[in-house]
Amino acid sequence: MSDLSYFESRSGKLTCSSEDVYAFVTDVRNFERFVTQGTISNWLANRESCSFNVAMIGTVSLRLDEKEMFSKVVYKGDALKKNDFTLVLDIGNSAKNTAEVKVSLNADLNPMLKMMASKPIVQFLEMLVNEMEKFTDWKNVKE
Repeated sequence: MSDLSYFESRSGKLTCSSEDVYAFVTDVRNFERFVTQGTISNWLANRESCSFNVAMIGTVSLRLDEKEMFSKVVYKGDALKKNDFTLVLDIGNSAKNTAEVKVSLNADLNPMLKMMASKPIVQFLEMLVNEMEKFTDWKNVKE
């Protein structure tokens, strides 16, 4: 039997406003910019969904599911052709032209898969936050 597993990143400090983050991440084509080079392959995307391959997992699909203006973006996804997950970006303002983001993932994982996947999932969430903190091109939304 599968259980819903919850994973959460630390809060990241971004060099843009919450409005800029929201505009950027609600276009799924921009998601690739936060993934470290060599982590994924076969990237395919449109404005509302993407798919890519991850070593040892295979194809991962992600689609925009829910948006709360300037504060939250929710993506639904699946991996291993059956495991549903939700990736959530909680966005907040910390000061003028700076935002905070926390990334969380809820996944339907059986106990064995949870044990094997926990560390890579936490590392992935931290990588996303780290890359978002380094990113400076927030106004350059893909068209």
